[in-house]
Amino acid sequence: MKKGKLIVFSAPSGSGKTTIVRHLLQQDDLNLEFSISAATREARGEEVSGKDYYFMSLDDFKTHIKNEDFVEWEEVYRDNFYGTLKTEIERIWATGKNVIFDIDVAGGLRIKSKFPEETLAVFVKPPSIDELKIRLKKRSTESEDKINMRIAKASVELATAPQFDVVIKNYDLAIALEEASTLVKDFVSK
Repeated sequence: MKKGKLIVFSAPSGSGKTTIVRHLLQQDDLNLEFSISAATREARGEEVSGKDYYFMSLDDFKTHIKNEDFVEWEEVYRDNFYGTLKTEIERIWATGKNVIFDIDVAGGLRIKSKFPEETLAVFVKPPSIDELKIRLKKRSTESEDKINMRIAKASVELATAPQFDVVIKNYDLAIALEEASTLVKDFVSK
């Protein structure tokens, strides 16, 4: 099987990485397909299993860990696991496409360490922690406690930015989208 490229977008929740990834997926010339992560959390809003995430039970997820089925996985919060199944990358590469990820910083760095030549790791930096909190509250998808957990984690995640290949500062979305498009276009054309 021919290996494609892996494009990782990581950032604290609310930084805009999902918006950037969705924008890139609409550009046919980049030949991208979204890597669907596995998760033990409940679906939010209109999320669909097999499209947004592979939602699975904690026991199923732990079985996949034991069987070494993941390229990377993380217990992001207590009993709240996320991971990338090896079969997901293989599935996308088999179609001749490049894989784009929207994942947490620990997972993004693990993918980069396992596939250093094939991976472009991009960190999306938010304007501030205060702005992150505002964005998370506007989503109206999580409790105040969950939001506070995400904000506490964001400070730690921001410290990992220098470990990524590139940092995009998402202070102005239009500029961030343009910068991301140029970066990915250059990387996939190599």
